[in-house]
Amino acid sequence: MAALTGGEVCVKYLMFAFNFVFWLAGTGVLAVGLWLRFDPKTKNLFEGDDSLRGFYIVVYILIAVGGLMMLVGFLGCCGAIQESLCMLGLFFFLLVLIFVVKLAVGIWGFSIQSKVVDNVTHFYKETYKKYKEEKQDTLRETLQLIHYGLFCCGPYESEGMATVPETCPKFEGLDLHLKDCPNAIEKFFTSKLHIIGGVGIGIGVIMLLGMIFSMMLLCAIRRSQEIV
Repeated sequence: MAALTGGEVCVKYLMFAFNFVFWLAGTGVLAVGLWLRFDPKTKNLFEGDDSLRGFYIVVYILIAVGGLMMLVGFLGCCGAIQESLCMLGLFFFLLVLIFVVKLAVGIWGFSIQSKVVDNVTHFYKETYKKYKEEKQDTLRETLQLIHYGLFCCGPYESEGMATVPETCPKFEGLDLHLKDCPNAIEKFFTSKLHIIGGVGIGIGVIMLLGMIFSMMLLCAIRRSQEIV
């Protein structure tokens, strides 16, 4: 094993700690993606029409990115502990790839924000209309998921659609009619943008630090091996 200086050993263990946290974060992202895909309350969203194609894409991106983050974290941990140039080099390459993809997805997501809102609103209105006509359990569960999640009930009153009391949240036996769901959907996406952006910037900074640490450790290991 190559002999490293005290500062380089510190970088080595910082790399290990960073990648362990990165691996845990990847596990969390993958778990959220799988939960959204297979949870009974959201699974039926994938069995409808194509109006929520943007939602499908986001969920599958979460699953893919979570799995890739776990792989990268594993490579980083093993590469740092074993001082493996091959593993660290592959780790650096994959981290750069994830960073570029994340940046591209972020730009794409902001560019289609209004389209996603329109698609989700259309999906909600169609689900609401079908439930009034067919009274299917899966449609009721979908409406309850939206109504309770956003604390809303029913589409615009101007469209002449009455509320569906059994799917709406209640407070002390009274229906909550504080806001209609299309308006609530739009406000939800708008209000969460700055949070998503802040989290994305934070993750980007962490990934940049990981690339810097890995390159420093790569150079230190290569230099010490040349000396030996």
